[in-house]
Order: sequence, then C-alpha cells, then structure tokens
Amino acid sequence: MKNFLNQYGLYVATAVIIAAIFIGKAWYQAPKFGNGADAPDFRAQDYDNKPFTLSSTRGNLVLLDFWGSWCGPCRQESPELRELYKKYHGQAFDGARDFLIVSVGIERNKNAWGTAIAQDQLTWPYHVSSLKYFKDPVAELYGVKSIPSKYLINENMQIIAVNPTFGQLEELLNSRLKK
Repeated sequence: MKNFLNQYGLYVATAVIIAAIFIGKAWYQAPKFGNGADAPDFRAQDYDNKPFTLSSTRGNLVLLDFWGSWCGPCRQESPELRELYKKYHGQAFDGARDFLIVSVGIERNKNAWGTAIAQDQLTWPYHVSSLKYFKDPVAELYGVKSIPSKYLINENMQIIAVNPTFGQLEELLNSRLKK
C-alpha cells in the first residue's frame, strides 16, 4: 500500500482536488428554488425606468430569463427565445391567459444592454435590470450565480421548471395549450 501511495499519491490527490472543485462549483451554482416552490415576487425598474413587479404577471405563464448583453451563450439563445415568444405569446392556455417573457439583465452598462435588446430583437416588453451585475436584487433573490438561467412560472406564481431546455419549454407550453 505504501508503494502504491508513493507511486500514485500525487495523481489521487489531484483527482480528489479536481472532484472537490467540480462538486463545489455545482453546489455554488445550484438554483435556489425548485419545481413547486412559490416564485418570489420582486419590484424592479424596466429599461425606461418604469416600475415592474413580477406579481403584475399573475395569471400568465412566465419565463423569467436571466441573461447579459456580454454573455455569449445568452446571446446565442436569443433566436430561440424570440421564436418561443412568437409561437406562444397570444395563445390560449388552460388556466393561464398568455405566455410572457421577463428578461432580467445582469448588466453594468445600460447602453450595451439596450443595444443587445435591439440587435437580438427581443420584442417583449418586460426587460428589467438594476445595472448592478450579479448584485442585482432580483438575481440575488433567485440565487442566480451564472447565466443564462431560467425559471418557468405558472399562473399561480409557482415555479414549474428550473433551467429547462428549449425542448422542455416547448413540451410544457404545448401541454398547456387549450385544445
């Protein structure tokens, strides 16, 4: 055994450290809320400095999307978000009036944020940010430590999906369409 440790000890120690780093990162970035939890209400300012509350969307299916103008993976999702909004906004759902997207900008620069909204053609009206980056009160309330990050919220303000794929979102929304 001593010979094994002398020969492989450094490799074993390195593997343990790497595993600990990955486990720690996953724990740190884990969503604060899971399916079935009540979605915490919040008050924020939209791009035009008008007040917005999540509770004003009660009665709708809401995709709460945390993103950043500077985030490559977030920007790559923009076409899929646009298509999702185009396909489901204005549809009739069982128990819900509509499908809405609320985008929370993890931002420092209002001009860069506005430019990204325009360039990516994010036409929905709900874009909020405090311009405090990851210290944004909404991001802190939801425990968001990495982006993109998403919560699908039902008409009763309950979380029904955490970080769903676009395929999962389509499946969930299709299952709620009125027949």
